[in-house]
Amino acid sequence: MALARTAGRAGAAAVLALLWLLVCAPGDAGCRLLTVADLFDRVIRHSGRIHSLSTALYAELEKHFPPRDNELGKPIRKCHTSGMLTPNGKEYAQKIPREELTHLILKLLQAWKEPLSHFNQHIEHHQELPDDSLSKAKQISNMVHELKTGVEKVTEKMQSMGIISNSLTGMASSEAAGLPISNEANMMSDSDFIHCFRRDSNKVQSYLKVLKCRIMPENTC
Repeated sequence: MALARTAGRAGAAAVLALLWLLVCAPGDAGCRLLTVADLFDRVIRHSGRIHSLSTALYAELEKHFPPRDNELGKPIRKCHTSGMLTPNGKEYAQKIPREELTHLILKLLQAWKEPLSHFNQHIEHHQELPDDSLSKAKQISNMVHELKTGVEKVTEKMQSMGIISNSLTGMASSEAAGLPISNEANMMSDSDFIHCFRRDSNKVQSYLKVLKCRIMPENTC
């Protein structure tokens, strides 16, 4: 039974990876592989949808669970990804080598996969929350998994074209897995947790846009 579930997950992951590379459903007439520019457009749009969902969910959670304040009356927020060195603003991101920026995007997405999964299980017990909020939380978790797969496909495409080196394979997963982040994430309030995710989802979208402009100079950065 466990083997069947594992095989099922592997098959679903393979289909998801294939769909990121196609402009249509597999088997359709005229189906073709996406260009690297098309792939970038897809992951950027996908990251934008994630950020919009997290913004809406944060507003809903803030109504039910206001953020805790410190002695100065400011919200207490220590995001579990705060230890990651991430550039603030477009001009700083543009100075980072392409491989490092790609690696950082993957690392941020990997760092949120497990905490989002735990968050979904936890938030289901809040009976006062509307079903729409629970649905948004589940969507976000699934879409982050999809986005990571999409960024991995962009990375593979760039590597095959010689745009970036092959040094990134497996690095983001192994590094993020070694970070002591899960306990910190679980200790945050629900609204603080989504606030932190919303902040990082905005970074991911911004870094993807910068990376696309860096690789394709015909685009206006």
